[in-house]
Amino acid sequence: MAVKEFGREWTKQDLFKSILFFFVHFLVLVLLVAAFVLGSRLRGIGEHLKNFGAGYLYALFCILLLVVIMYLYYFFEEREMLLSGRSITLIFTLLDVYFIVCWLISVYIDIYARPVALLALLTCVLIGRRSAIFMNIIGALLLFVIDTYSGGFSADSAFYSSLLISFTAGMFAIFFCGKSRTRFGIVGIGFAIVFPIDFIIFLLHISTFLERATGGLSAWREVIMKLGYGFFGGVMSTVIFLALLPLFEVAFNCLTVYRLRELTSPDARILRQLKVEAPGTYHHSMMVAQLAEASAAAIGESPDYARAAALYHDVGKLHYPEHFTENQGEYNLHDELTPELSADIIRSHARDGYTLIKNHHLPDFLADVALQHHGTMPIRYFYAKALKMTDAELNIEDFSYLGPKPQTKLAAILMIADASEAAVRAMNARTPEQAEKAIRGVIEERMDLEQFSECDITLADLTKIRQALVYALTGVNHHRIKYPSIKYKHTENGTKGENI
Repeated sequence: MAVKEFGREWTKQDLFKSILFFFVHFLVLVLLVAAFVLGSRLRGIGEHLKNFGAGYLYALFCILLLVVIMYLYYFFEEREMLLSGRSITLIFTLLDVYFIVCWLISVYIDIYARPVALLALLTCVLIGRRSAIFMNIIGALLLFVIDTYSGGFSADSAFYSSLLISFTAGMFAIFFCGKSRTRFGIVGIGFAIVFPIDFIIFLLHISTFLERATGGLSAWREVIMKLGYGFFGGVMSTVIFLALLPLFEVAFNCLTVYRLRELTSPDARILRQLKVEAPGTYHHSMMVAQLAEASAAAIGESPDYARAAALYHDVGKLHYPEHFTENQGEYNLHDELTPELSADIIRSHARDGYTLIKNHHLPDFLADVALQHHGTMPIRYFYAKALKMTDAELNIEDFSYLGPKPQTKLAAILMIADASEAAVRAMNARTPEQAEKAIRGVIEERMDLEQFSECDITLADLTKIRQALVYALTGVNHHRIKYPSIKYKHTENGTKGENI
């Protein structure tokens, strides 16, 4: 029986594909671990496996058990991650890259110099804090398994400390990560990570340090060196994170808070083009962005995502900017066109925006909102114009947007904010009562045409959105006093003014 999950059906085929993806990535992970553990023992590999084969088999089952736990976690807690092979690949790529970096640094520098918070930082930013906490635990346990068997089954104090250090440093990184709003602001997290790392290193080796304290400078030099490695590992966690994050953002088309800020900057490529070639549309998008932010915050959606979606929702108008009212002067190009052709040009901006965003490899949700923000609404102006020009029966679908209808709350917010901004801007007087009436009409019309039937927005959400829009629009379009006209004159006694 199919289970509906996150707006689509979770089927047996999805289950099979997700398990297959996990199994393939499990094999890749095992090959990596085998390279770490057996890389230095290839010369006598046969004898070594004969002596320690049972231990390696145990390690294999430990890794398999942890991968199964990973699958069960995502299946029961974040099942949307399993619906996409790209998401599963992202999860395992984060693990693989983390182990490769840690192995290289432990081999060529020191076990304490490893960037143990790297996995936690990348997962937190690319996927989310909840997933990062879980993956940090999995990463710490897997790293301990690798350390144990790559060290010849000795599992000395350094390997035990790596378990505690990687877990603790990762948790510190996750808790502090949400405080940083810029890429380079996160470097400060590296210094915060240093404290638990060095504190654990010191506590785990304190007895040795005390025993060697009477041994002179060389003993203390070893103490300082170990702590220095810990400092290096904490700072390098954030440095390597900053180096790898853009690669993951591009490779997996992930939208992080840092990339989101870059995409919504006025210097972003498409927005800069929109500002130059379609200034009216750019100004309209800026206004809608404010309304979308307020609406999203009112119903618990991300204001940052709403702002980004609003800024890009009309970029399809770049194909024919002069055919849209906000970019026209006194002359209207549609006066020379048939209503059918005009409607086709107007409705094409949704599909053109989707294509433009996709071609620039921007996040999928921006393209989806650009395509869905008009749903299947009729283009009333040209439908009415066509009715006046013919007595024949017209198919309203020929004068309607092609859809699809909004699939998410974010797309629904943009649909309402976009139409409400235009409706209130067209009014001569803009009192709160008039704005509320216009916005209520916008929402009710779209409800009558079943534009919200494919998303999970509720009546309570629509009420909160309406209230937020009324407040925002009447605040933006507030009444201004009329300043008196005064003519100023300079005299010997100073400046004087008189009414005109």
